[in-house]
Amino acid sequence: MSNFSYHLPPELVAQTPASPRDHSRLMTIDKNSGSLGHYHFYDLPQLLRPDDVLVFNQTKVIPARLYGTKTTGGKVEILLLRNTGNGIWKFISHPGLKPGQIINISPKLNINVVDSNHIELSTDNYQLITKLGHMPLPPYIHSTEKESVLKRQYQTVYAKKEGSAAAPTAGLHFTKQLLDNLPQQKEFVTLHVGLGTFKSPTPKQIETKTLHHEYYELDQQTANRLKEAKSKKHRIIAVGTTSARVLESTNLKHQSGDTNIFIQPGYKFKVIDGLITNFHLPESSLIMLVSAFSSWEIIKHAYREAIARKYRFFSFGDATFIS
Repeated sequence: MSNFSYHLPPELVAQTPASPRDHSRLMTIDKNSGSLGHYHFYDLPQLLRPDDVLVFNQTKVIPARLYGTKTTGGKVEILLLRNTGNGIWKFISHPGLKPGQIINISPKLNINVVDSNHIELSTDNYQLITKLGHMPLPPYIHSTEKESVLKRQYQTVYAKKEGSAAAPTAGLHFTKQLLDNLPQQKEFVTLHVGLGTFKSPTPKQIETKTLHHEYYELDQQTANRLKEAKSKKHRIIAVGTTSARVLESTNLKHQSGDTNIFIQPGYKFKVIDGLITNFHLPESSLIMLVSAFSSWEIIKHAYREAIARKYRFFSFGDATFIS
């Protein structure tokens, strides 16, 4: 993994998003020649071709961080990872919890620990969970904003299907106005982002070329339209690595389920022709994905240039358009 490392000055880790969203900076990267361009995200329309197709991930981040109290009075932080049905959720916590423990979140919400990976909520009232929960910001963001503000900031304007523990951050740059003004065909897929997105791949994951499992959906109508666009040689532009993983996992077949696809250098892309994405953590599966789409040498050069020009990095940072 050290092959995909770079030094980032801490002050370049964005702590707040650009305002308006589309005033973030945008670096264009030619994936073959490595030539770079410097724009703002609101310049995207002039960088796209009329027949390009943009594919967005419409997942919605759950305010999944809950703070509660054990029956002993001890404090506990719980992060909901995935709803498995019937009030049962996969979770992680700090400190760890034991089966049978009861955690009080509020007078209206209690949690029963089923086992080391699952808890049972006393309600399926999603609005209540949303009200009580806090946004699961990445560990490198230390925001002092009110929770009501963060629930807007850390969510795309087109978010629709609840299920993510982290935002598909390439989409955070789009405003409703920018979306409306894009004449290009726009399609939507779903991939619920897990916390594994922030972790460096393990040696076993690298060896087996598999990552953590994440749920995805590509419906029949969307698949048909994308196949038609591909047959006409229109460029498929993935908005974010999550959209790219759905498209490459399905090869444009109507599917839903879990994907653990690990795209690393040497991978041959079957679907996408362009990628809009943020600047990623060193030694992450995401920087390996963008390196596979271009090359590590080109990406490393682009990141060095971004640091020299003081681009802002990671979830609330600036964007790249690789094509």
